Amino acid sequence: MARLTRIERQERTRNAILAAAREEFAEHGYADTSVDRIADRADLTRGAVYSNFPGKRALYLAVLVAMTERAPAAGPAWAPATAEDALIRFARAWLDRLPSAGGADRLRLRSLAGVLDEHGRDVLAQLARLEALLLAVGLESCAPGRRVRLAELALTLLSGAGHLAEQAPGFGSAADRVRACGHLAALDLRDAWAPRPPEATAEAVHEPLAAPALRDLVGGGPVDLGTDGLVAVLGTGRLAAAEDALRAAAPGETVTLLAAVPDPAETGGLVRLRVGDLTSCLRAVFPAGTWRRLRVAVADPAATAALGLPDPAADTEAALRVRGGMIAARASGPGAARAAARARRSAGA
Repeated sequence: MARLTRIERQERTRNAILAAAREEFAEHGYADTSVDRIADRADLTRGAVYSNFPGKRALYLAVLVAMTERAPAAGPAWAPATAEDALIRFARAWLDRLPSAGGADRLRLRSLAGVLDEHGRDVLAQLARLEALLLAVGLESCAPGRRVRLAELALTLLSGAGHLAEQAPGFGSAADRVRACGHLAALDLRDAWAPRPPEATAEAVHEPLAAPALRDLVGGGPVDLGTDGLVAVLGTGRLAAAEDALRAAAPGETVTLLAAVPDPAETGGLVRLRVGDLTSCLRAVFPAGTWRRLRVAVADPAATAALGLPDPAADTEAALRVRGGMIAARASGPGAARAAARARRSAGA
């Protein structure tokens, strides 16, 4: 029998830890599971667990991410005809993920109750804004006009259903919630995009682009940063600024949103979980091409360094204008993406 390489042994160990952790978390929940018990179940030492995962929270998030990161489905051939139809179909896909009872299915809830600290909850608040933007892109493909507030309302309703499924299993009617989501489309929310003037200014440059290997959380494939367009690098306290980049870009221009995280295992895991879980529902409703100009990825300190940026911080907000595989403009600070887009227009690119 051929001997395993070091990388193969590491992968086998990691998979054994994840399998044991999934069983422990499913049986006992997050609070009552210990790293020692996971190690025993995997027939490994405690040190072996910590050499692969920095702690129980990171391991729990890795288990949930592994449940959501599957090969993307092909998606329907046609977009929904109306926002109401889209919300009905999205609500069905979202609610189908929930278990009908607790027990061994509790991981299907993707529950974060008691898991996150104050920093994690702050990140979650920003992620909610990004999730609403991603759903809004789908809604806007079949109902022109800004639909971010509509997306926020739908996600609020469905998130409440998720909490009830955990705290009071069996309460309420899934069919009623689906119909309620559809009815939200009839509300006149007077939704309009009103960005603040950018404080950042863009600097014209002509620099080679050292593109790190990144995975698109929306499309599921690799991210080619060399594609002409805007790259917005946002710290976990600035993820709400993703809409700046999307609205500032020229029609049809590619926009890449990089969530810059200092700790890939925990904060990065939280971003991958929430975005991956949402997009698995979006793919069941909208054609794959709906997000063809929008990509989302996690960037760790090595990735931001490759782009010539400092280590990620919560308030990181930077943007690159890419043209011909080169960095043509840089901007940093509030409104960086709009500043970079304005530099493109003033340059006539």
